[in-house]
Amino acid sequence: MSLKEQIKHEIEQLVDPSTNKTLGEQNSLRHLVVDEEDSIVTAIIAIGLTKGPEEKTLSRQLAKLIKIDHKFRGIKVQFEELPHEKEESDNQKKTVYIAVTSGKGGVGKSTVTANLAVALARLGKKVGIIDADIYGPSIPHIFEMKKEGFQMAENNKIYPPVAFNIPVISTEFFLEDDQPLMWRGPMLNRMLNHFFNDVAWDENLDFMLIDLPPGTGDVAIDIQKLIPEAHVIVVTTPHPTASHIAVKSGYMAKTLKHNILGVVENMSYYINPVSGAHDAIFGSGGGDLVASQLEVDLLASLPIGQPQNELSHSIFSPEEEIGIAYLGLANKVLKALK
Repeated sequence: MSLKEQIKHEIEQLVDPSTNKTLGEQNSLRHLVVDEEDSIVTAIIAIGLTKGPEEKTLSRQLAKLIKIDHKFRGIKVQFEELPHEKEESDNQKKTVYIAVTSGKGGVGKSTVTANLAVALARLGKKVGIIDADIYGPSIPHIFEMKKEGFQMAENNKIYPPVAFNIPVISTEFFLEDDQPLMWRGPMLNRMLNHFFNDVAWDENLDFMLIDLPPGTGDVAIDIQKLIPEAHVIVVTTPHPTASHIAVKSGYMAKTLKHNILGVVENMSYYINPVSGAHDAIFGSGGGDLVASQLEVDLLASLPIGQPQNELSHSIFSPEEEIGIAYLGLANKVLKALK
C-alpha cells in the first residue's frame, strides 16, 4: 500500500459514519492530495452537519494523524457542507445566477469564471456559463471549444455546446474567425435575450455563471433587467488601478440591487520555484481594499500560474495548488449563498 493510499484509508476511517456515528451519515472524503516533497496534505471533506464542535473535533483528529503520526509539515482541510435531504428533493429550487465582474479588462475575470464553474462542477453542482462579454468573448477559448454548429431542440431552441460537463453560450460561436463584433446597444440587448430565452438550458442547473464585460456599460444594466436577483463576484488584482476601478463595478452592482458575494484577488503573487517564496510582483492589498470599501469578504487570493496538466492550457486540475484554491473558492461561494 502506498503512503497516499494509507493516508486515504486512515482519513476515511475518521470520517466514515460506520466508525464515527457522531459526525453524521453523509460524511465522505471528496478529494486528497499528498505532497511528499513539500510535506503537505490537502483534503476536502463533505460533511452533513453545519459548522460546530464535530467539525472542530475532526480537524484536530486530522491534524494529529498527519502532523504527529505521519510527520508531515502541515495539512490543509476544507469542509464542504452537504445539503439536507429536504433541499435535495426540492423540485422548485431555482437556478442561482452569479455574475462575475471586474471593472477593467486584463485581470483574469474570464479565467476565474471558467475555473470557478469547473470547481463547482467538481463539487457535484450543475453549472452553465453565459459569456456576456459580447465584444471580447473568451470563455470558448479558455475551454478550447471548437465551432461545430448547434443542435436544435424540439421547441426551436438551440442546445448549448458543452465543455468540462458545462454548457456554454457565447457570441464567439456566431462569429467568423477573428472577426470583430460591431454592434450597438439594441443588438447587444437582443443577443443577451437570445442567450437567456432561446437556449435550451437544463432546468435543473444549480448555477448559471455570467461572464460580464469589463466596465459599467449597457450589458451590465441589461443583465439587471433580465435577472433582477443576481449575485455578484468582483475580480481585481493587487494593483491600485485595478482595485480602484473594481470598486466602481461593485458600487454599480449595489446600485442595481444585486447581492455582492465577495471579492477575488487574482494574480496575487508568484510562487518562486527556487525559494518557494510568494513574490508580490503586482503589489499587494488591492483585494482587501476592494472588499473593505464594498463591505464584503475577500473570498480568495489566487496566485499567478499556468496549468501544469494535460487537461487544458487554462483549466487547473484538482491536484494543482491553484486548482485546490479554486475548490476552496467554490466552497466559500456555496457557503455565502446559504
